Amino acid sequence: MTEHFTAIAFVASDTDEAQQARTRLCELYGDADPTEAEVVVALGGDGLMLQTLHRFMGTGKPIYGMNRGSVGFLMNEFREKGLRRRLLAAQRSVVHPLAMTAVDRDGRRVEARAINEVSLLRRSYQAAKLRLSVDGQVRLTELVADGVLLATPAGSTAYNLSANGPILPLDAPLLALTPLSPFRPRRWRGALLPDHARVTIAVLEAEKRPVSAVADHTQIENVVSVAIAIDRTVDLVMLHDPGHSLEERILREQFGY
Repeated sequence: MTEHFTAIAFVASDTDEAQQARTRLCELYGDADPTEAEVVVALGGDGLMLQTLHRFMGTGKPIYGMNRGSVGFLMNEFREKGLRRRLLAAQRSVVHPLAMTAVDRDGRRVEARAINEVSLLRRSYQAAKLRLSVDGQVRLTELVADGVLLATPAGSTAYNLSANGPILPLDAPLLALTPLSPFRPRRWRGALLPDHARVTIAVLEAEKRPVSAVADHTQIENVVSVAIAIDRTVDLVMLHDPGHSLEERILREQFGY
């Protein structure tokens, strides 16, 4: 890693606020080609941060977000001045995405990556019926619910939390398997799995009870089976200001602030 960050690339969401911020920062710091930049600064909300991480997935290029959107859990505070100094002082958080392989009713296989979670969601008025297996062993023969999701620690404060799933410390070697509005089994509220586990979900009565699979921004309709596991070959690097690291933010969420 260079000591001066002479080559910074800026990306921004489509909002006027984000675009104006990008124009001003480019005037102050220049705008390197993203393929040659030492760091990418993302201007927007958490949605843009996820898009930027996906865009540069596999490059190892660090992403530093500044909030110019409505939700900024993954973002740093926006300030124009002192950007290079902030980049040099920033703390690194490295996360690995989930790799999803989905098969639809026509036998088509689709692979996608998810930084936050992979979700299976019912697509009709009837609840989904799902069979859950972990490392090849069936653990739940039939889950009747609106769906189910598997979340990483980085994604545990997002959709997983809104579904009453547990918040996971960023360095916890765990994944959260969380049902969405479960009907049966009555008392099943999810499971914590080791992060080396491979989760397979089979859709029962797939034609009568259609289900879609969603990996961050990728959605596949009419799936019959989905396999999910951590992809440790990919490092995603986020930069955060000291005292506002992703680890610290997740810890704060556990205490409600």
